[in-house]
Amino acid sequence: MRVITGSAKGRQLKGPPDIGTRPMLDRVKESLFGILEGFDAFEGRALDLFAGTGSLGIECLSRGAEWADFVEARSHVAAVTKENLKTTKLAERAKVWNLSVDKFLQIIDEKTKYAIILLDPPYAMEGIPDLVVRVAERGILDPNGVLVLGHWPKLVMPPQLGPLSLLKHRRIGDSCFSMYELSALPPQSE
Repeated sequence: MRVITGSAKGRQLKGPPDIGTRPMLDRVKESLFGILEGFDAFEGRALDLFAGTGSLGIECLSRGAEWADFVEARSHVAAVTKENLKTTKLAERAKVWNLSVDKFLQIIDEKTKYAIILLDPPYAMEGIPDLVVRVAERGILDPNGVLVLGHWPKLVMPPQLGPLSLLKHRRIGDSCFSMYELSALPPQSE
């Protein structure tokens, strides 16, 4: 596992400490970040939910994101994220939250807006579409931001999910990612 491009390009990242963590493969990450280049997603804040080793959020920081929050419930895995941030010299622009995603969503200030939100939950996790809706409805995605979900091919994500509309979907081997944006709201009648 490595950082693909940017200020930390080529730096090797420490891998997962257990088999319960499945980092996004480099070829999937390359495809995802190639698409994200066109969305100005690296000009603001990034949120890496189910951060694991932190490779997705670190890639955002390396490409110029001003700040990244990493959320990982398992303390021994969150420690790997912290090590990887130190190795890439990006720790001063990041915070690792050793919390569940649900707990983080309860405490994050809705005034905090993210240009990119990355979710790469365990493939076998129940209720992933509902979780994506909860994240979107929390109001922390910048109006021009993108939300990216890493998932397995058997999970078919709908074109409309709560306040989100599907932008892109890609399958690479046994991995997929779906990118969403906030839907345009209809004009309010007076």
